[in-house]
Amino acid sequence: MIEKVKLTSVNIIDEVYKKFKTVTVNDEINLQKLVNRSLDLYNNDDQFREKINNYTNLKNRSSKF
Repeated sequence: MIEKVKLTSVNIIDEVYKKFKTVTVNDEINLQKLVNRSLDLYNNDDQFREKINNYTNLKNRSSKF
């Protein structure tokens, strides 16, 4: 069975994305895999959700990030 997908657009902090690309250049992870796995963990893992909700280490601290 083929999963349905939802096409969406998100704003990503440029510096954070560039670092992600550099760190993952030799890995099999990509942004889509990271987002899907992160969403699944967020939905199913209370500790992960709490960690994400309380994370404040981003330089760009606008309300949408």
